[in-house]
Amino acid sequence: MSKSDSFVDEKSIRSVGGAEAAVPAYTIDPEAEKRLLRKLDWRLLPLATAIICLNFIDRAAIGNAKIAGLERDLGMAGYDFNIALTVFYVFFVVSEVPSNLLLKRFGTTILAITVIGFGLCTLGSAFVTSYDGLMVTRVFLGISEGGTLPGLTYVLARYYRKKEFILRLSVFFGVGPSLAGAFGGLLASGLLKVGDFGTIKSWRKIFFIEGLLTIVVGIACLYLLPADPRTTKMLNEEERALALARIDAESVVKNQGKKEKATWKLVWRAFNFNTIICSLVYLLLNISFQGLLLFMPTVIAGLGKFTVVMSQLRTVPPFLTAAVWGLIFCYLGLRLRKHAVVMLATMPLVVIGYAISIGTTNADARYAACFLVIAGAIPTGPIVYAWGVGNSAPDTVRAVTTGIIPGIGAIGSIIAVWTYLPFDAPNYRTGNTLNLATSSTIIVVIIVGMVYIIWENAKRERGERNYRLENKSDEEIEQLGYLHPQFRYTL
Repeated sequence: MSKSDSFVDEKSIRSVGGAEAAVPAYTIDPEAEKRLLRKLDWRLLPLATAIICLNFIDRAAIGNAKIAGLERDLGMAGYDFNIALTVFYVFFVVSEVPSNLLLKRFGTTILAITVIGFGLCTLGSAFVTSYDGLMVTRVFLGISEGGTLPGLTYVLARYYRKKEFILRLSVFFGVGPSLAGAFGGLLASGLLKVGDFGTIKSWRKIFFIEGLLTIVVGIACLYLLPADPRTTKMLNEEERALALARIDAESVVKNQGKKEKATWKLVWRAFNFNTIICSLVYLLLNISFQGLLLFMPTVIAGLGKFTVVMSQLRTVPPFLTAAVWGLIFCYLGLRLRKHAVVMLATMPLVVIGYAISIGTTNADARYAACFLVIAGAIPTGPIVYAWGVGNSAPDTVRAVTTGIIPGIGAIGSIIAVWTYLPFDAPNYRTGNTLNLATSSTIIVVIIVGMVYIIWENAKRERGERNYRLENKSDEEIEQLGYLHPQFRYTL
């Protein structure tokens, strides 16, 4: 490679030896950066989207199985179904932060193992013969799925600049669940029409095929998921240097490509006001949305006299619409670099949707409300997540933050599974009223977060946080991250 073709100006590279690179200067060739960005997009985004899509498909498969006879065949009654959903989310919550710390310590092999793990749990659900057996699979499904989203987010955040990150996050986290909702309904309806596989009949076919697909992707992840930017074989030596330079260039304090040591002090520092605001929004969003997501086939089945297959198929259009809508709003977030402003534009759709569901019993109007709720909620998730992760630093704080937000948010999912209860069918007025309240509260919390960021950034502009640099060693200054006086929160 000629000097003119170098990814990073040769003078800016102090050492690039073997598999690791340390980059103290940041003269970056824009054309080389574009080529690297294209390579990252083609290598990372399809795989991340597939993983998240399967993650949500496997999680929501129980909703498709429910209307195909799961409860009848396993002798379930009353609140048994809600309890099974709750158990999943309890173990989902407790596994998220530990999973990300393991990922930081041992690399992306941990992430590939979790994908294989939730594939095996889904596959195993096809063979359960009792409610107790179903509960066991839900426990291990929660443990294995918990680290998927924060793990993928952490991996991608180490390769993309802040301004690039929100759109990439929206692709795999915004579009992924939408495609999962659409594809899951199509797949379930198709599987219910095909012949049985020996003892694998009816709803068991849904778990069997979806679990098998996930295991195949998980095995591929062992070879395809990239390691740390300093050592990944996905990039050549020059590309690794550029990848490190891109991310380090955005840091207030440059760490020269060195690997940061995780400490408990940095772990606890992740629990800051901005992260709590984002976590609260995520929690309320999960209450507002996850219940509808899990009970969508049941809710739609109650809107008319549909066959099981037709109920599954009618779940597809709202999710496909949300996929397009989500990309549009996340792109706006990228262009405007105003996460909060974009969320204030999406959340009213959710509020209006639930208001319609409460205010009328007309089946067509309530089906239209599903479109509004899903279209408003889908982009809000990745945007608030990107807001929290983008405002976290250094690396250990970012790794923990990627687990905290969905971890606390998943508590909302536990609440959500109790919003659509049997006694409230088919209109589910109580659940929709709660969701109207939580989605309205989200708007208030976002405004509080905006006010805090404007206030805190103003104090830093006036030099009122400069005392944090006093009597600090170079290492302590490197670890200040978002506390550094020159760090600015993004709205």
